[in-house]
Order: sequence, then C-alpha cells, then structure tokens
Amino acid sequence: MKAIGFNRPRAIADMHALEDIELDRPEPGPRDLLVAVQAVSVNPVDTKVRQRPLPDSQYKILGYDAAGTVEAVGSEVRGFKPGDRIWYAGAMQRQGSNAQFQCVDERLVALKPESLGMQEAAALPLTTLTAWEALTDHLGLTPDTAKGKSLLIVGGAGGVGSIASQIAAHHLGMTVIATAGRQRSADWCEAMGATHTLDYRMGLLEPMKALGHDQVDAILLAQEPDGYWADACQLVAPLGGIVGIVDARGPLDINQLKPKSARFCWEFMFTRALYGHAMERQGEILAEAAALVDQGVLQSTVGEGLGEINASNLKEAHRRLESGQTIGKLVLAGWG
Repeated sequence: MKAIGFNRPRAIADMHALEDIELDRPEPGPRDLLVAVQAVSVNPVDTKVRQRPLPDSQYKILGYDAAGTVEAVGSEVRGFKPGDRIWYAGAMQRQGSNAQFQCVDERLVALKPESLGMQEAAALPLTTLTAWEALTDHLGLTPDTAKGKSLLIVGGAGGVGSIASQIAAHHLGMTVIATAGRQRSADWCEAMGATHTLDYRMGLLEPMKALGHDQVDAILLAQEPDGYWADACQLVAPLGGIVGIVDARGPLDINQLKPKSARFCWEFMFTRALYGHAMERQGEILAEAAALVDQGVLQSTVGEGLGEINASNLKEAHRRLESGQTIGKLVLAGWG
C-alpha cells in the first residue's frame, strides 16, 4: 500500500522530511477496524512528532485525523461492519492515517456525519475530541450548566479554537470571546461562533475590560500558556476553570488560582488510547458530534484543501502549520 513516513527527524525543508513509501497492508487485531483511508487532516502534533528521534530506523507513519470506509473487522468487533463510513483520530503509539490502509481500535471510532463528505469530515475528529474533553469532561460544562456563561479562547482561529467556539456557542449556549491577531482570523472566529474577538498582541486584561468582561467563567488556552498565564489567572472567575492543551515552556504558578478556588487541568486527546482508559468515551463523543453536525449545530472547520494524500502535499501542510499562520484545518483527500 502507499504511505507517507519518516525515519529520522528532519527540518521540513529537507526533501526527505516526509517520503512516499510502500508498506504491507496491516492486519487488524481482535478489536481493530481495517480502514481504507480516504481523507486526512494535519495537526500541530504531526509536526512535533516528526521532529522526535525514533527508536530504530523503521518508518513512522504520521496522521491523527481520518475519514474512510471500513474494509475489514477484527474477530471481537461488534459495533462496525465492512462498508461503514467512519471518522476518528486514532492513537499516537500506532501507525497513523497517512496511509491507504490503517488499523484503529473500534472504541475510538464513530460513523461519520452523513451530511459531510470525507474531506470535510476529516477536518474534525482530533480537534472535536480535544475541545469536547476540555470543556465537558474537564471543566464540567454541559448545556444545563453552561448556558449564559462566558468562555475565553486563546487561539481562536486554530483547529481546536474553531470547533471549541462552535461547541461552546451553539451547543453549550455560552458567550465566546476569542483571540485573533489578524482581521481575517477575527472574521473566521466570528463565523465559528465567537461573539467578540480581541488582538492577543495587546495582552488579555485591557482588551477584555474594553469588551465589558472583567472576568470569565472558563478559559481555553489553545496556545503555549506561558505568556498568557498571569492574565488568565486574573481573568478567571471564582470557582471557574482554565484548561490548557499546549506544553508550557516553564512551570506555571497555580498558587495564583487558590484564592478563587479555580481549577487548572491539561487536556491531551491521546491519553485514553495511550493508557487504555475508558477508550469508548471517544467513540461516544464522536457519535454525539456527528449528530450535531447533521442537525446543523456544528460545521466543518476546513480552512483549505491541499490536494491528494502524498509526501509533497503533506510537507506543504507541515510547512504552513509551522509558520503559525493557518486558519482552520488543512485537509488532503484521495490517492493518486
């Protein structure tokens, strides 16, 4: 089968940073689905894993978002059958979706939204799971508890920010304020559900006060948190919460949150698969999200399609992500 992989860390400008390769088609384990991958999207985690040393010279296949068709099922699979059209984000410790065929545990999978094509569906799984777990599983926000509350998203135009705005505004009933450094980014954030946007280069405190928000009930830090931490601790409301998804460069002083009895937690979408902990929760989230898409509550966050799935187009996607200037998700579909 065709696949795109790397065998040692290289700068994306290196011609061998990602390579078109041929591999044997994988065999599904007892709880696996063998998926014919039809579309993928690229996330910052792809660029980070690509720069890590590998334990041997074997090729690593990246890709943590996919939509495709079930080709075969393992002996213990009961929830899916060949021909099902599915979406998922997979597991970090296994080979990824940048291949014509991939094995994925059925517990991490759901039927894709009927109203979306494969390319539009592939934009959503990883970021939807990240945003949903961050807001609901970690901060406890539900349609019953969150309606009328406020959420600040730092990094509103990225993949996670784009779907988090929709979930918070359209599903949870929250007022969303999102940071954006350019007018194009601000327009995108508002289209995704943000009531207000602010320029993060001005800091958070004064722009928030100008909007009439001295505090917010919840904060999603979808960017490196260090530069925003002090402001976030001042802005979060008593008994509120902050959730982060990007590694901090240095220690974060959580003592600042004690007077407010506010919480801070990390969200890492791969935790469930990495530790085999309540993996079925991700299938449940994707199934609920698919229903919301088909009801028109949520929409795809495709920023741009970059063509077929091959090394050249994936390198361009990695290059753009590393530039920090992307809006929405970069998606590839089909095999030449």
